[in-house]
Amino acid sequence: MCGIVGYTGRGPALGPLLVGLRNLEYRGYDSAGLALLDSGRLVVVKRAGKISELEQALAGVPGSAAVGVAHTRWATHGIPNERNAHPHADCSGEVVIVHNGIIENYRELREELEARGHVFVSETDSEVIAHLIEEEKGAGLAEAVRRAARRMEGAFAVAALSAREPGLLVGVRRDAPLLAGLAEDAGLLASAVTALLPYTRRVLALGQDEVAEVSPGRIRLTDLEGRVIEREAEEVSWTQEAAEKGGYPDFMLKEIYEQPQAVRDTLAGRVAGGRVVLDELRVGEDEVRAVDKVFAVACGTSYHAGLVAKYLVEKWARVPVEVEVASEFRYRDPVLGPRSLVLAISQSGETADTLAAARHAAGQGARVVAVTNVVGSALALEADAVLYTRAGLEIGVAATKTFAAQLAAVSLFTLWMAGVRGVLGQEEILALLGRLRELPRAVEGALETRASLGPLEERILTAGGALFLGRNVGYPVALEGALKLKEISYLHAEGFPAGEMKHGPIALVEPGFPVVGVATGGPTHPKLLSNLEEVRARGAWVAVVAREGEEVPEDLAEVVVRVPSLDPYFTPAAAVVPLQLLAYGVAKARGCDVDKPRNLAKSVTVE
Repeated sequence: MCGIVGYTGRGPALGPLLVGLRNLEYRGYDSAGLALLDSGRLVVVKRAGKISELEQALAGVPGSAAVGVAHTRWATHGIPNERNAHPHADCSGEVVIVHNGIIENYRELREELEARGHVFVSETDSEVIAHLIEEEKGAGLAEAVRRAARRMEGAFAVAALSAREPGLLVGVRRDAPLLAGLAEDAGLLASAVTALLPYTRRVLALGQDEVAEVSPGRIRLTDLEGRVIEREAEEVSWTQEAAEKGGYPDFMLKEIYEQPQAVRDTLAGRVAGGRVVLDELRVGEDEVRAVDKVFAVACGTSYHAGLVAKYLVEKWARVPVEVEVASEFRYRDPVLGPRSLVLAISQSGETADTLAAARHAAGQGARVVAVTNVVGSALALEADAVLYTRAGLEIGVAATKTFAAQLAAVSLFTLWMAGVRGVLGQEEILALLGRLRELPRAVEGALETRASLGPLEERILTAGGALFLGRNVGYPVALEGALKLKEISYLHAEGFPAGEMKHGPIALVEPGFPVVGVATGGPTHPKLLSNLEEVRARGAWVAVVAREGEEVPEDLAEVVVRVPSLDPYFTPAAAVVPLQLLAYGVAKARGCDVDKPRNLAKSVTVE
């Protein structure tokens, strides 16, 4: 998540801007920059890398400027470098903006603006905002921002500054957070309350499609049509640490609840004209048509995303898929060649085993497509093509929102591949895309299951472990549920294909032992129910995670946890949410540190 800070006051702005950026560092970033309005002239300084590098570049910059905006960037469009860092200016250099979010229609807007003579200097979607404001700036900065926002599609929080109107900051938001802070002699804008706390606790949260005109000691709030909205700033009592966690007790819980937005951002801007558009995928369509096998290589949670990808690609793109634990891949001397495509999945893009597997595949002539959350990571730079997830920084060691984003990404990749290969017609792809767009809403609904998990948590605590069973795409979810419980609660858990229980693992079942079934629907659903009947007959305490409307006999399970109904093949991103919340609840009851589980690291960078 990018970070936004804006300050206008009767004293120097540089200090508050830098303090604000420091207080947003926990959100993650790859570049930083700021703009100051000094004597009617905008001074813009930005650097790739850390805030410390930006501070070094500020030597000689006037320290008396009383208004400015600053930004930390987590790249989504354009590689992390100085040119793509924020703030972005208009052609005249009179307007600068900082932006958090994704402008879904930026391609169309950029083409229109370039046709009218605007010159762009970055690869970002954000720069279109500055040029849209430039075209309307004769109406005043606030009205120009309102008119620009009416043309923009997607998610955005924007702070704008104009040399023509010193002392004024203008902010607007849609589907991305933006707060205004009110002090006696200053006004502030920020994407998170942490940037405001050193200067004020009087905070006004902008609502959907609301515009804040901020000047020292004053905030004027309007809608996009300019109608005034009367709402008072509220007093915030959070500590700095609580503010970083968004009021949640832990980063893990915060990140679980950020999953709908992570999925929404990963899907955003990737469908145009009824087709999946993946600009980062620099693999020719002829090469994709020639592919005769896909290998998904990954570790841990990303490996489970690869297992879901296998079901999707084989069903819809009709290409055989092998899923490999990355640490084993190159040592078994896999058969690869120019018609092989390797899907290398890594949250950080720095996972040593996955990097080694990707390099081995490239050395054998295969094309490598990276699925990663970090622009400019080693995997992204070395792959032939990259599909970025847009989950933002994930601080909790146990992956949650990055897994949801990976599932959204591999779904998009599959539909793109199916379209390129002509396996699915446009109408079929459009229908599937319509179902995929329901995913953020379904994940939001799955978060509401938390209150129903108490009996299952208590049973697992009593038993000291659990088994998780699934079939089809429910099997990878079962594996992920077991992994989460092991990672953060330190209790033993195993995930199995439900049909395998009678081939050995059913010997583990004894009276009262908890078994969790993951019912994602589809043709294997009756088989899953039969498998759960088998373990119940041996005394298991059965719980089922099932889609709404999915048949689960009343006498089969002690607890049935319902998630919103989706296409069965898209259900894993929703079905995994109760299992994440389950692991979290058990771990907290055991007094475990859910953000930093023992013996684990966020990114494994050695083999």
